[in-house]
Parts: sequence; C-alpha cells; structure tokens
Amino acid sequence: MKKQIQRAAFVAISLAVSACAQEAPPSVPTTATVGNQIDLIILGDYVVSMDDSSSVFENGAVAVDDGLILAVGPAGEITAEYSAAETLAGENRIVMPGLINGHSHAAMTLLRGVADDLNLMEWLNNYIFPAEVQFVDSEFVRIGTELACWEMIRGGTTTFVDMYYFPDTIAEVVDSCGMRALLSSTVIDQRSPDAENASDSIQKGIGYIERWKDKNSRITPIFGPHANYTLNAEQLQATRAAAIEHGVGISIHMSESPFELQYSKDTFGKTSVEFFESIGFFDGPTIAAHMVWPTDVEIPILAERNVGVIHNPTSNMKIASGISPVAKMLAAGVRMGLGTDGAASNNDLDMWEEMRLAALLQKVDRMDPTVMSASTVLTMATSGGALAIGLGEVTGSIEAGKRADIIQVTFDDVHHVPTYDVISHLVYVTDEQDVASVVVDGKILMRAGEMLTIDTERVAAEANALAAKIQAALDERNR
Repeated sequence: MKKQIQRAAFVAISLAVSACAQEAPPSVPTTATVGNQIDLIILGDYVVSMDDSSSVFENGAVAVDDGLILAVGPAGEITAEYSAAETLAGENRIVMPGLINGHSHAAMTLLRGVADDLNLMEWLNNYIFPAEVQFVDSEFVRIGTELACWEMIRGGTTTFVDMYYFPDTIAEVVDSCGMRALLSSTVIDQRSPDAENASDSIQKGIGYIERWKDKNSRITPIFGPHANYTLNAEQLQATRAAAIEHGVGISIHMSESPFELQYSKDTFGKTSVEFFESIGFFDGPTIAAHMVWPTDVEIPILAERNVGVIHNPTSNMKIASGISPVAKMLAAGVRMGLGTDGAASNNDLDMWEEMRLAALLQKVDRMDPTVMSASTVLTMATSGGALAIGLGEVTGSIEAGKRADIIQVTFDDVHHVPTYDVISHLVYVTDEQDVASVVVDGKILMRAGEMLTIDTERVAAEANALAAKIQAALDERNR
C-alpha cells in the first residue's frame, strides 16, 4: 500500500515535469523524499521523448516503477530523486520509445523465402494459402511467433499488431515473451488452418476474445477479417457486429492492390474504402493495413472515421502493389503508422528499414525531397503508430503516466560517427543491430543485446527442424 501511495505521488509530480520537458528540461520537483525506491532508471546521452513537443535532450534519464513512467528529466536530478533496483547505463545510448509494428503475420517467419518475386494474388493463391493449409497448426504458430518476437525485440519493436491463425497460441507466446500486442483472430471464408469458413472463424474468434479480453493488460484481442475479396459484405458486417458486441477493434487488409481495387468495383460497384463505408464497417475501431490505392474521395473518409492506416513500404514494393499516397493522407489528417507485414512478403521484421523506405519512397514518388521528414517518419513508428492502433494513451512516447515501453539505441558504431542530428540518424542510419536494450511495461526484455525472455537456442533449433520438414514436403510436391 505504501508503494502504491508513493507511486501515485510520483506520477502527479512527474506529469508536471514531463509537460515542460524541452531542450533543457526543468529540475524534477523536490517535494518527494530523496531516494524514493523505484524499479528502474534508464539513462541516455540523449532522450528522444516523441511527446507533443518531440523534445530531444542530452544526458537524460527516465524513472520507471510498476511498469509506469514516473518522470523524465536530467540524469543527475532523476538519480538524485530516485533510488532504483536496477539502472540501465546510458553511455553512447539514445533512449526513445519502443517501435510499433502496426501490421504483421508473426508466425509467417517460418515461411520466409518460401515464395518470392510474385504478385500478390499469385503469391497468396498458389503458394501461401496452400502452404498454410498443409503446414500450419498450433505448434507451427507457437514456434513461428516465438521466432518473430525474438526478431522484433532484437530490433527494438515493443508493440505489434498481428493477424494469423490459432490466436490463443499467439497470445500465450506474447504473454511469455513480454511484448505488447493487438492480436487478431483471422476471419476468412475458406478452409483455413483453424476454421472451416467465415462463420466458423467468427465463432471461434468470439471464444478467443472472451478468453483474453481482460486476461493480460499487454494483450488486446481483436478481430482480423482478411479482406473484401475473401469475405462478402454480409460476412464483413457480421464481423463488425461481433466486434462491437464484444467491445473490440478490427485489423484488415484494405485497398492493397490493383486487383483488390478492380474486384471491389466489379463486385460491389464501389472502390474499397467507399464500399466499407457503405456497409457501416467503420462504425468501430479499424486498423487498415496497406492502403495503397485510396482515392481523393476516400482519404477524407479515413480521416473523419479515425481509421488507423498502416503503411508497409517494403511489402508493397516487393509484391509490386504500388506506392501509397502517405504524404497526402498525412496532410488530410489520417492517422498513420508503419508495419512490416509478414516475413513471407518482406522478408524481415525490421522497423528501421520500414522508416527509411517510407521516407525515401515518398520523396522519389513526389519528386520532392522535403516530404516525409525524418521526424514525421519517426512519429509514424512511435507515437503516431500508437494512435493509429488505438494505444495512444498507453504507449508510443516517453511521458509520465504512460507505460514504460522504452528502448536504448547505441550510437558509437562507425555509421553513427559523427552525429549532428539524432532524429536524422535514427531514421536514415540506425538499423536493428544498433538496439541495445528493450523494456516493455517496465520489464527488461533485452539487456545490452542479451535476450532475457526467450530461449533463443531452443527457438532456433525448433524453427530449423520444422523448416526442414516443410522443405522436404515442398520438394516432394514439386517432383
């Protein structure tokens, strides 16, 4: 009880500190007793807050207790105010919010490289869907998701949105590894690894959501209808109705490819976003992955309906889906985040690469080097991404009162020498190997490059063993 009372006092004090933390943040108030006991202090030569002021300051620190950010300010004042059970050293470290991967199919790490250099529909219908029916089961999903969590933690991703089969298994893995996630129960109108059709998918999804909705504060169960070309209008409406009834959101592929655009016109008489609007699909929280082909009529709909759009530049380029008008959507006030898509179409889960490509792709597409600044893209990967997926009040920035989802990035490697602009280097230079430590909900998941919550040797061995079986089956089928 004493710790809870102290924690409440710390938060009240720290909110005032965070609200005015600028280039040289003010001193932490001294109304609390020096040496207040907390769980963790994270130090850094630079702290990049990604709050509304997007402040970057030198020699900073973040105080964390019970998974909550209590204060952010000068290192000397934070360490004088608080006594922590553990401190993450900050020499040659940039402290920043963890990255948010707004669209993934985590277990598809086990299908990485199975089918490359194909367009979307050929890739899906001739390779991925058949492979999933043949190989995907709960054990496949467990191993593949563990592999994905390892890769994402290693690269500084702390939160992800997933859409795949056997969501209970995915949730169990995320619970174990310590990440934060919105986990979709896939709805598709065909035989899939865990359901017979759309109706079966919805019913099984309801059961999953009831089991996980209030079970773990880091895990948010949602529905994942696949697309408007794998579900009809009635099935999409039924999914939304189930989501509303159970108080959860939806993640869906939307306006991804020229095929989908033409299919929507031919089948529904409308382009994709207009079709979804016409059936009331946006009546609840919606995360729309890809959004490559929105029209000038549709973009205002996305903004007005608070649809969270997730840009997946690598996947969109690799499958030649097109170039999303991200700059235009941002200018219209659309909530935008970034995602990797699955490792079968990317082929990695590196959010640093997504940031870099998101910026460069818009510049060359618009023939304007001023669009999509480094700061804009970093916002999409952190606080903007959190807003897009509905977690803007929880994570995405380093502010008192938010959950402590924080990473440390090293900047002493040769490609960071010299460093003139920290934001520029984070977007245009940093890669996943530069991530040193990862904290989610106040718990250290990786310290100085050492994974703490995943048995990496076991996961690698299990993944390679399963991949050998998949390869043997593919070889047999191709004879």
